[in-house]
Amino acid sequence: MVDTVRVPIVGAYTPAYAHPGDAGADLRAAESLVLAPGCRATVGTGVSIALPFGYAAFVVPRSGLAARHGITIVNSPGTVDAGYRGELRVTLLNTDAEEPFSIEVGDRIAQLIVMPVTRAEFASVKELDETQRGTAGFGSTGHRDTTEGSTE
Repeated sequence: MVDTVRVPIVGAYTPAYAHPGDAGADLRAAESLVLAPGCRATVGTGVSIALPFGYAAFVVPRSGLAARHGITIVNSPGTVDAGYRGELRVTLLNTDAEEPFSIEVGDRIAQLIVMPVTRAEFASVKELDETQRGTAGFGSTGHRDTTEGSTE
């Protein structure tokens, strides 16, 4: 059984899941525009939602738009907090260096993932516990498996 949460919505295009088991529901454009190469624009969806407290929604790119046209979301994932009641807007970026991208009203432009969230209680301490990784940051695990017997 899949857990569900009721999310009240106001808008012309209700976010919808394309397939059973999908994590993201498609968000559609409520306005038309052309994104020139290398340019960005904030596109309205015409949708407002009321998430229950204890949940957040995350606006993420659609993989097909990214792969076929170089369209992504600048602040991905965009976070929608439970207390926000305004229109969901998506800041799209055309990463293609040569081709403009047209968006028409009703086009699927992003996905919305609704998830439960936990609030943290931050506690000030003098130092943190030690771990195997420690302070090693970006790229610290490399890109190849160097363990014995690996075929990568």
